[in-house]
Amino acid sequence: MKRVIISADDFGLSEEVNEAIEIAHRDGLLSTASLMVAGPAVADAVRRAKKLPDLRVGLHLVAIEGPATLPPADIPLLVPQDGQFPSDQLKLGIEYFFRPAVRRELAAEIEAQFRAFAATGLALDHANAHKHMHLHPTVGRYLIESGLRHGLRAVRVPLEPPEPLYAAGTYTDTMGDAALRRWTALLRHQARKAGLVTNDSCFGLAWSGHMTTERVSALAAHLPDGLSEIYFHPATAKNRLLQRLMPTYEHEAEFRTLCAPGFRSGLAHAGAIPTTWTDVARAH
Repeated sequence: MKRVIISADDFGLSEEVNEAIEIAHRDGLLSTASLMVAGPAVADAVRRAKKLPDLRVGLHLVAIEGPATLPPADIPLLVPQDGQFPSDQLKLGIEYFFRPAVRRELAAEIEAQFRAFAATGLALDHANAHKHMHLHPTVGRYLIESGLRHGLRAVRVPLEPPEPLYAAGTYTDTMGDAALRRWTALLRHQARKAGLVTNDSCFGLAWSGHMTTERVSALAAHLPDGLSEIYFHPATAKNRLLQRLMPTYEHEAEFRTLCAPGFRSGLAHAGAIPTTWTDVARAH
């Protein structure tokens, strides 16, 4: 059986992102959104989510290239005075693994993000991490430990099998892609050991920011069996912040894809049943 979760990341990053998520849920296929609890437009995102009782919302944990929840004075080893996590993934990965003082601050920040999500009053549908930073074993462990204290039941595993991408269009598999697929096994082991639900496949990595209607409609016809998540980065317009953070991303094209009849018919033709993390966890 093919089941599919259609989701969007970066909820709360900007009002343009929030608006696209609201419209794509109301008029398109979007069922799920991942909330940045310290995002510049988080209050607007929460307000919209509370008007959409069927929109499932989870935590989009930030541990790289984004805003922290705790004051910089409380986590000086994690963020500078501007409160923004650095973007150097290699350096952060080393520090998260080898420096106990950094790990203590990281654990506190991750707990603070789950607490901030709980304070919104929204039900916690799932968790994942910005830039898939929860693939780091330390981040993944703290996400799971804090998440369990806050009712977490599902975690995204960003395993993207290459075969559907080959079938759907142009794609070149690299050694890095293959290594990433192998590395996801650790996160899956961590999550399942904790009793959490995970997806079998995830799409949105290779074509991140470029999930156009043509590509995704073709992908829909080649989804593998099991539970897939297809995630997007939609926005109704590209403001300065989005241009600075993701200059090459086609946010508006991804928004159009979520509302495209071709995407809907492609999933239906493939026999893929739309679902949510909450529904999967209840049946687990």
